[in-house]
Amino acid sequence: MMDVVMPRLSDSMEEGTVLKWLKSVGDEVAVGDELVEIETDKANMVYEAPDPGTLVEIVAEEGATLAIGEVIARVGDAGEVPSSNGDGAGAASEDGGAAPGAAEGGGATPPAATTDGASPGRVKASPIARRIARDRGIDLAALAGSGPGGRVIKSDVERAVAAADAGGGTGGGPAVVSATPGPPPAAAPAAASAAPTPGASEKPETAKGTAEVVELSKLQQTVSRRMAESKATAPHFYLQAEIDMTSCVDGRERLKASAKAAPGRVSGPKVREAGGMPEEAAPVVPTYNDMVVKACALALREFPRANGAYRDGRIELYSRVNVGVAVAAQDALVVPTLFDADLKGLRQISAETRALAARVRSGEITPPELSGGTFTVSNLGMYGVSNFHAVINTPQAGILAVGELKQKPAVVDDEVVPRHLMGVTLACDHRILYGADGAQFLARVRALLEEPLGLAL
Repeated sequence: MMDVVMPRLSDSMEEGTVLKWLKSVGDEVAVGDELVEIETDKANMVYEAPDPGTLVEIVAEEGATLAIGEVIARVGDAGEVPSSNGDGAGAASEDGGAAPGAAEGGGATPPAATTDGASPGRVKASPIARRIARDRGIDLAALAGSGPGGRVIKSDVERAVAAADAGGGTGGGPAVVSATPGPPPAAAPAAASAAPTPGASEKPETAKGTAEVVELSKLQQTVSRRMAESKATAPHFYLQAEIDMTSCVDGRERLKASAKAAPGRVSGPKVREAGGMPEEAAPVVPTYNDMVVKACALALREFPRANGAYRDGRIELYSRVNVGVAVAAQDALVVPTLFDADLKGLRQISAETRALAARVRSGEITPPELSGGTFTVSNLGMYGVSNFHAVINTPQAGILAVGELKQKPAVVDDEVVPRHLMGVTLACDHRILYGADGAQFLARVRALLEEPLGLAL
């Protein structure tokens, strides 16, 4: 019998959540069959069966969160009976139910939470139990775990939280509760049935009103952690510029007119008329953000430090220019990567960016498409934002924040004329880029956008 363990689906993944099993116990599986859908810190992924055989046991139920390497299922021969004392059996008991191999004496008190032999002093607990305990201030060492070997699981911590909340949050520390319900002390029924004190409320309303607690998804937790780490570790400084995009606007209008006038073409995806052949889709017209991405890619090629990263007291300079494009989706910020953006034309950049954004919003984006970025572009101009300071996607050297493109009066050759101007802000990691480095890079981006013919080269 072979164990199927929680796989590492991205470089930064530490744990995963089982979202949905795509096979049932007893089903035959072949190598490459879709087995289970897993939520990672970057995206939801379908994990394929690594071994052939019969799915004889599902260890981790849907909704369970496990660390990398923990057993989630077992594959063996048809009719094979799973072991009742496997190391990963406790993972299936995240809902508080009895786990295989648990003591059959219903009233027996489980052993207190013990430490993992591989890590002295560390309480044995599931990853989700650790997270809830950390967020709610519960001392895991004070809990009696109901999992195999005294492992603290989710329901143990939830009972401790409920006990602490029922006590009004007083008492100087987290409540200590038994994980397995047993006969209560003689005085307990009377205390439980006592009428509440007048004016008391299970969820007291404060000056802020009642609070609704929203649990963060894995992706949201990752974004929150990385943004906090970036501001805490990377010394940001900011450079602002106003770019005259008039030539880009004029060029894009000509491209739009050309695409619309193209014979036998329709705008958008290919369509098929009744009884006819599919019509060819119109050429993709690059957006202004596509032009910014291309300008940044060319500038990064000229200024290698801006295409680098800071790691462990050293600067890494990368040979490939991979530009990440920030996309808002699923109440979080996702940054898919345009690989080798400096080698691609505007039309290809535009097509790939649209495809990646659609995959992000549909939840089909994969971790490899979210990795490998060397620089990031973030655009809030569509919301009417003039300028903003973005947080660097560490360990990258910088991020360009793009504001609204707006027609304004400007002085050209001593005359006031209408021009299309766009504000941008470059955030730099001062450990990699100094003021002059960032200024030269930004000046090159500006020059490429103000004379956009160079973007076609």
